[in-house]
Amino acid sequence: MSDKVVIGLIQASNDVDGNEAVEVHKEKAIEKHIKLVKEASGRGAQIVCLQEIFYGPYFCTEQNTKWYDAAEEIPNGPTAKRFQDLARELGVVIVLPIYEREGIATYYNTAAVIDADGSYLGKYRKHHIPHVGVGKEGGGFWEKFYFKPGNLGYPVFDTAFAKIGVYICYDRHFPEGARLLGLNGAEIVFNPSATVAGLSEYLWKLEQPAHAVANGYYIGAINRVGYEGPWNMGEFYGQSYLADPRGRFVAEGSRDRDEVVIGEMDKKLIREVRDTWQFYRDRRPETYQDMTALLP
Repeated sequence: MSDKVVIGLIQASNDVDGNEAVEVHKEKAIEKHIKLVKEASGRGAQIVCLQEIFYGPYFCTEQNTKWYDAAEEIPNGPTAKRFQDLARELGVVIVLPIYEREGIATYYNTAAVIDADGSYLGKYRKHHIPHVGVGKEGGGFWEKFYFKPGNLGYPVFDTAFAKIGVYICYDRHFPEGARLLGLNGAEIVFNPSATVAGLSEYLWKLEQPAHAVANGYYIGAINRVGYEGPWNMGEFYGQSYLADPRGRFVAEGSRDRDEVVIGEMDKKLIREVRDTWQFYRDRRPETYQDMTALLP
């Protein structure tokens, strides 16, 4: 396995108005992202990550049971199966963030991880679920209406090219899971997101490079672009990036364009940084018990 791995991060706008039927959104977005994954592969990407709930708008802007119909089983749903075929065809690893339904009506914000031979390796379910208003028109990140908190821990997936972890959007504000992904062996952590200007942008290039430094791994941060009607909650500001274990930006996307961001990770740098900064050696977990206490 080579020390050099080419990473592809896909940021894209949603091209269908939110008033349209769920299936119209899914059809158009899946077609668009298949083309973008193929572009990433053609440019050398070996691991490709899509944005949060890639196959439609960020529907959590409103609270509407219509969007429950967007959820699918993982790995037995049609979208996961389709991208397994695509991963096998291209020989790439795909991190596929979709809306998951388990059983009759239990819903999660999830990312499936598909290996380069098309095999399904497992999934990560978003742990931290926001519920907060944005702007003055009733829009917001109303995610507790749509998702249960994740219950599968912080798995790391041993893919054909690297050991990868996943953190989803709002998770990035919580350093505990970022550390657990490092402890579990992640060499790169992907954070597919949907976040707008005026709320979190000042943190976008601050928190996640800090996670990369504190934990000695690469971060792939992905954000969608554009405005989404009819809600127009705010501008999804793109700027997807790959950051290295020293917190440096290896590659960065534009603010407002559909784009495949390509960057290279180097596992030798991970070892070099961890040999220099012995954060895992010097941590004191026996002193951290109060972190899990229920405080008033």
